[in-house]
Amino acid sequence: MAAKRVAFQQIPSPMLQRLADRRLLSDQTRKAIDEAVSSAPVVLFMKGTPETPQCGFSRATIQILGLQGVDPNKFAAFNVLEDAELRAGIKEYSDWPTIPQLYVEKEFVGGCDILVSMHQNGDLAKLLEEKKLLAPPEAAEGEK
Repeated sequence: MAAKRVAFQQIPSPMLQRLADRRLLSDQTRKAIDEAVSSAPVVLFMKGTPETPQCGFSRATIQILGLQGVDPNKFAAFNVLEDAELRAGIKEYSDWPTIPQLYVEKEFVGGCDILVSMHQNGDLAKLLEEKKLLAPPEAAEGEK
Protein backbone atom coordinates (compact mmCIF):
# COMPACT_ATOMS: atom_id res chain seq x y z
CA MET A 1 0.00 0.00 0.00
CA ALA A 2 1.40 3.40 -0.97
CA ALA A 3 1.91 6.04 1.69
CA LYS A 4 -0.64 8.78 1.54
CA ARG A 5 0.84 12.25 1.17
CA VAL A 6 -0.57 14.85 3.47
CA ALA A 7 -0.24 18.52 2.69
CA PHE A 8 0.62 20.60 5.71
CA GLN A 9 -0.21 24.24 5.92
CA GLN A 10 2.74 26.13 7.28
CA ILE A 11 1.70 28.03 10.38
CA PRO A 12 4.18 30.61 11.63
CA SER A 13 5.30 30.23 15.19
CA PRO A 14 4.31 32.97 17.66
CA MET A 15 7.95 34.05 17.85
CA LEU A 16 8.22 34.42 14.08
CA GLN A 17 4.92 36.29 14.01
CA ARG A 18 6.20 38.75 16.65
CA LEU A 19 9.34 39.30 14.58
CA ALA A 20 7.20 39.94 11.52
CA ASP A 21 5.00 42.34 13.48
CA ARG A 22 8.05 44.24 14.68
CA ARG A 23 9.04 44.85 11.09
CA LEU A 24 5.65 46.49 10.50
CA LEU A 25 6.54 49.14 13.05
CA SER A 26 8.46 51.88 11.22
CA ASP A 27 11.89 52.82 12.50
CA GLN A 28 10.62 56.35 13.07
CA THR A 29 7.66 55.16 15.18
CA ARG A 30 9.83 52.70 17.12
CA LYS A 31 12.31 55.50 17.90
CA ALA A 32 9.51 57.83 19.01
CA ILE A 33 8.06 55.14 21.30
CA ASP A 34 11.55 54.33 22.68
CA GLU A 35 11.95 58.03 23.51
CA ALA A 36 8.49 58.21 25.10
CA VAL A 37 9.11 55.11 27.24
CA SER A 38 12.42 56.65 28.34
CA SER A 39 10.94 60.09 29.08
CA ALA A 40 10.04 59.32 32.71
CA PRO A 41 10.35 56.44 35.18
CA VAL A 42 6.56 55.83 34.99
CA VAL A 43 5.01 56.14 31.52
CA LEU A 44 1.38 55.56 30.60
CA PHE A 45 0.01 55.29 27.09
CA MET A 46 -3.68 56.04 27.43
CA LYS A 47 -6.80 57.29 25.69
CA GLY A 48 -7.11 60.93 26.68
CA THR A 49 -5.10 62.72 29.33
CA PRO A 50 -4.77 62.17 33.09
CA GLU A 51 -7.07 65.16 33.63
CA THR A 52 -9.64 63.97 31.05
CA PRO A 53 -9.41 60.23 30.35
CA GLN A 54 -11.41 59.19 27.29
CA CYS A 55 -12.18 55.60 28.31
CA GLY A 56 -13.03 53.79 31.51
CA PHE A 57 -9.89 51.66 31.47
CA SER A 58 -7.64 54.71 31.15
CA ARG A 59 -9.62 56.42 33.93
CA ALA A 60 -9.24 53.36 36.20
CA THR A 61 -5.50 53.20 35.52
CA ILE A 62 -5.03 56.88 36.40
CA GLN A 63 -7.05 56.36 39.58
CA ILE A 64 -4.90 53.38 40.58
CA LEU A 65 -1.68 55.34 40.00
CA GLY A 66 -3.11 58.18 42.10
CA LEU A 67 -4.13 55.83 44.91
CA GLN A 68 -0.65 54.31 44.84
CA GLY A 69 0.88 57.76 45.25
CA VAL A 70 3.04 57.87 42.10
CA ASP A 71 5.23 60.97 42.13
CA PRO A 72 3.88 63.34 39.42
CA ASN A 73 7.47 64.45 38.74
CA LYS A 74 8.33 60.87 37.76
CA PHE A 75 5.27 60.34 35.55
CA ALA A 76 4.47 60.99 31.89
CA ALA A 77 1.32 60.18 29.93
CA PHE A 78 0.83 59.98 26.19
CA ASN A 79 -2.58 60.34 24.54
CA VAL A 80 -2.79 57.71 21.80
CA LEU A 81 -5.95 59.35 20.42
CA GLU A 82 -3.83 62.23 19.15
CA ASP A 83 -1.68 60.01 16.92
CA ALA A 84 -2.99 57.01 14.96
CA GLU A 85 0.54 55.73 14.32
CA LEU A 86 1.31 55.81 18.07
CA ARG A 87 -2.00 54.10 18.84
CA ALA A 88 -1.25 51.20 16.50
CA GLY A 89 2.50 51.23 17.10
CA ILE A 90 2.39 50.91 20.89
CA LYS A 91 0.39 47.69 20.54
CA GLU A 92 3.07 46.22 18.28
CA TYR A 93 5.90 47.60 20.41
CA SER A 94 4.66 45.89 23.57
CA ASP A 95 2.98 42.93 21.87
CA TRP A 96 -0.07 43.83 24.00
CA PRO A 97 -3.42 44.35 22.24
CA THR A 98 -5.06 46.93 24.48
CA ILE A 99 -4.64 50.46 25.78
CA PRO A 100 -3.82 51.74 28.39
CA GLN A 101 -0.30 50.40 28.78
CA LEU A 102 2.00 51.13 31.70
CA TYR A 103 5.81 51.12 31.64
CA VAL A 104 7.96 51.36 34.76
CA GLU A 105 11.62 52.14 34.19
CA LYS A 106 11.30 51.21 30.49
CA GLU A 107 9.75 47.80 31.27
CA PHE A 108 6.23 46.99 30.15
CA VAL A 109 4.07 46.21 33.21
CA GLY A 110 0.67 45.64 31.62
CA GLY A 111 -2.75 47.03 30.88
CA CYS A 112 -5.64 47.97 33.12
CA ASP A 113 -6.56 44.41 34.05
CA ILE A 114 -3.00 43.62 35.14
CA LEU A 115 -2.74 46.87 37.11
CA VAL A 116 -6.04 46.24 38.90
CA SER A 117 -4.79 42.81 39.94
CA MET A 118 -1.39 44.15 41.01
CA HIS A 119 -3.09 46.96 42.95
CA GLN A 120 -5.35 44.50 44.75
CA ASN A 121 -2.63 42.01 45.67
CA GLY A 122 -0.04 44.62 46.67
CA ASP A 123 2.45 43.89 43.89
CA LEU A 124 2.08 47.35 42.34
CA ALA A 125 2.73 49.13 45.65
CA LYS A 126 5.80 46.94 46.19
CA LEU A 127 7.12 47.64 42.67
CA LEU A 128 6.63 51.41 42.93
CA GLU A 129 8.16 51.53 46.41
CA GLU A 130 11.18 49.42 45.42
CA LYS A 131 11.82 51.68 42.42
CA LYS A 132 11.38 54.80 44.61
CA LEU A 133 8.61 56.17 42.40
CA LEU A 134 6.21 57.32 45.10
CA ALA A 135 5.65 60.96 45.95
CA PRO A 136 7.58 62.10 49.01
CA PRO A 137 5.53 62.45 52.19
CA GLU A 138 4.22 65.96 52.84
CA ALA A 139 6.54 68.14 54.90
CA ALA A 140 3.71 68.73 57.36
CA GLU A 141 3.39 65.00 57.97
CA GLY A 142 7.13 64.74 58.61
CA GLU A 143 6.98 67.41 61.33
CA LYS A 144 4.48 65.51 63.49
